[in-house]
Amino acid sequence: QVQLVESGGGLMQAGGFLRISCAASGRTFTSYAMGWFRQAPGKEREFVSAISWSGGSTYYADSVKGRFTISRDNAKNMVYLQMNSQKPEDTAVYYCAARATTGSSYDNWGQGTQVTDSS
Repeated sequence: QVQLVESGGGLMQAGGFLRISCAASGRTFTSYAMGWFRQAPGKEREFVSAISWSGGSTYYADSVKGRFTISRDNAKNMVYLQMNSQKPEDTAVYYCAARATTGSSYDNWGQGTQVTDSS
């Protein structure tokens, strides 16, 4: 298994930007594709973005496409989510997750980091 710890959440302003991070430890980081999910109050957890083990492929939910950028640094065992042009509806707890390259589901989750609209 891999252990995941998110950081960087906080208050955001509409139109502003924020970067959240996820530190991974344990198993070989490059054995995992990584994803970001979020859960807003009263809503189901939803997919935000994902990145392949090499970083060569990225995927985004339509709601964040063009505004958010996922990246990873395999030398540092880190994955990032750069959030630009933020909207009030981006308020949520953001979770980092890992999916083994040989698996079909995200089996490793962080504890989440809160991103809140300050308006």
